[in-house]
Amino acid sequence: MIDELIAESTECDFKVALETREPKSWLKSVSAYANSIGGVLFFGVDNEKQVVGLQDIKRDSEIISRMIKDRITPIPLFELLASRDGGKDILSLKVHPGRSTPYYYKADGVMEAYIRIGNESVVAPDYLLNELILKGTNRSFDAMITDARKSDYSFTLLEATYLEQTGLRFDASDYVSFGLADKKGFLTNAGKLMADQYIVLNSRVFCTRWNGLGKGSIFNDALDAKEYEGNLLSLLRNSSDFVRNNSKVRFVKEALYRIDKPDYAERAVTEALVNALIHRDYIMLGSEVHIDVYDDRLEIQSPGGMYYGREIQDCDIRFIGSARRNPILADLFHRMKFMERRGSGLPKILSETAKLPGYTEGMKPVFFSTPSDFRVVLKNINYFSETMHVKEKAQVTAQVTAQDPRQKLLLEFCAIPRTREEMQAFIGIAHREYFRSSLLKPLLNSGRLRMTIPDKPNSRNQKYIAF
Repeated sequence: MIDELIAESTECDFKVALETREPKSWLKSVSAYANSIGGVLFFGVDNEKQVVGLQDIKRDSEIISRMIKDRITPIPLFELLASRDGGKDILSLKVHPGRSTPYYYKADGVMEAYIRIGNESVVAPDYLLNELILKGTNRSFDAMITDARKSDYSFTLLEATYLEQTGLRFDASDYVSFGLADKKGFLTNAGKLMADQYIVLNSRVFCTRWNGLGKGSIFNDALDAKEYEGNLLSLLRNSSDFVRNNSKVRFVKEALYRIDKPDYAERAVTEALVNALIHRDYIMLGSEVHIDVYDDRLEIQSPGGMYYGREIQDCDIRFIGSARRNPILADLFHRMKFMERRGSGLPKILSETAKLPGYTEGMKPVFFSTPSDFRVVLKNINYFSETMHVKEKAQVTAQVTAQDPRQKLLLEFCAIPRTREEMQAFIGIAHREYFRSSLLKPLLNSGRLRMTIPDKPNSRNQKYIAF
């Protein structure tokens, strides 16, 4: 029973008993679930998913309902389900994702909104709280009217690009109809981001070509580094040029023709760059898009996670709906044919990469997100093709990782048991899926690294030790 209930949950927490003296210990999860994609709290179940049961399920149900109504504002939509598993009573509290965000926990004169980060419920930082407020009032950052007058700025690049891409002139009335300005002549945030002048301070892209497979000193280990700021169209062009200048197009001669073999699919790179610029969170002051080119991959990181809270690595890319953080910008770039609409951008990155000569399943792009950032990892097709023999997938992985000096460092670090988070922090990789596929999994498969709880690979208490 409990396994079936857990399998149906997108997010879940476990409580051995209902804590009434310290209700914040579980009510903060209620706030976090309502502020994101929902989730389930199981009472009478320990962290190892073992059923311990509740003594008085009727009393506990009444207390849960009352405390949610007293301590969470506005009151979220929730359901309480009583179940029996192995003769023991358990309660599952299902919290639905809310539309009136943010949902606060209130007590002792303090109001705090929570979000989920990994398996924890934490206080929402200011930039996420601001986004929750916008979302709860059905507004977006790019649609907000500013005090900047359109007449004070120029839009030469926007108008020229629109004409080039569509064959149509950008009329004065289009600024209002496209959501770049209001009828009084004041720009929206979207309008400010499209002006020729640099007036949105965090509209920036930092680009670096690193020497090797990891980051180092920007002065000693960077082969090329550029910083761009300003108009989104100029950022797109400059960052595209940077990637193009720091990647190669090899070719193979055939009898009657030659086959070009670029490191990356150009359309996939464009989709990833547009996605980073358009769907990023501009509320995060002091933030910027980062483009890091390594020998074996291209990483594009943008501020702000998935708009509706769920991590991209937990989603099926084929069925992700179109949820746009900045709908005005998305619509404008779609009109100029720079991006797909209706959530098809990420599948486009996959399909375009798969068309590259020499592509194998192991070279599939990787997507990763946290509440604060979104990353796209495109693997250098030629790097893998030239350094590996095409054999069984396990053999391919072993050949690549055997040459990776980071393995040795991790094994030395894991002379004592370490958590995955500790290992990632030590090696300097924030991307969980990339760390798992390129380092953790190969080390486990080789037997040089082992789990401390091998019969429960997904345990929260799991650690790894070198052998």
